[in-house]
Amino acid sequence: MTPTDTLGSPGPASPLPEMLALHQTTLGGPDVLRLTKLPRPAPGPGQILVAVHAAGLNPTDFKHRALSIFLPPPPLTLGWDVSGTVVETGPGVTLFQPGDEVFGMLPYPSGAGSHAEYVTGPTRAFVAKPTEIDHIQAAALPLAALTAWQALVDTARLRAGQRVLIHAVAGGVGHLAVQIAKERGAHVTGTASTPKHAFLRELGADACIDHRTEDFTDTEERYNVVLDTLGGQTATRSVGVLRPRGILISLVPGADDTPAAAEKAQVRAATLIVEHDQAGMRAIADLAARGRLRPHISATFPLAEGAQAHRLGETGRTTGKLVLTVR
Repeated sequence: MTPTDTLGSPGPASPLPEMLALHQTTLGGPDVLRLTKLPRPAPGPGQILVAVHAAGLNPTDFKHRALSIFLPPPPLTLGWDVSGTVVETGPGVTLFQPGDEVFGMLPYPSGAGSHAEYVTGPTRAFVAKPTEIDHIQAAALPLAALTAWQALVDTARLRAGQRVLIHAVAGGVGHLAVQIAKERGAHVTGTASTPKHAFLRELGADACIDHRTEDFTDTEERYNVVLDTLGGQTATRSVGVLRPRGILISLVPGADDTPAAAEKAQVRAATLIVEHDQAGMRAIADLAARGRLRPHISATFPLAEGAQAHRLGETGRTTGKLVLTVR
């Protein structure tokens, strides 16, 4: 009941619940990130409120912190990957109830906000977290694994026996793409520095090219699919190693001459932006539960040390994923 004074009028309203978030009020380097008290969000129709246990970091977080490419100007809280426990459900939700452990990717790009103690998102951006993986492993998967799945399975329609080249294969998307491609029965070649080759072969890569000492175009090998995580001239040069009617899928826009080069070579060139996708997340959850998809966690950081995690991620030298731990 609402407290009342001696005349029966309502007393002071209860303060809104608060949470801590890795927040920024301006664009810039990692130092703009501050652990800040903010109002805890409430779930709207078709949404769930999740108590965040862990949240993944991705290169898009670093870029949006500095440039806010697809988002309005700050103030903002970044983060799309999340694994946690349902606290509250909004009107119309039937798939989950409080206490359920879930993981997923908030709608990209407008749904950012997982680098906080609580976050809301549409129910169908989430799936049940497999009991076979913990929250840190689960938080490392959604954006990167969905990107790889949507590129290789939904867009390229990768089939057994086909040959795939993956650039920067030791990165967040790349090391998961290797595993997804192998699960589809493909032959996988990846570009990465020699010290990372043993790790990639453990994941299932059939061949590795050291991008520092070898030219990936200096080969008779021809691929059905190239997954390009670098863009620019790497995309244009990748056209030359595709088989006729092959496909180049870039996660970063290629150079201006990429479309013309693809048309001349009679191949398809596409640029992919990841979308939240419950069907894809269910497939990823199934692979993870069966031990067929495992993220490599390069390092974890508590939420309060998020700026340090951004500094490490921006070096471009990490293998696999970085994860923020919240609970």
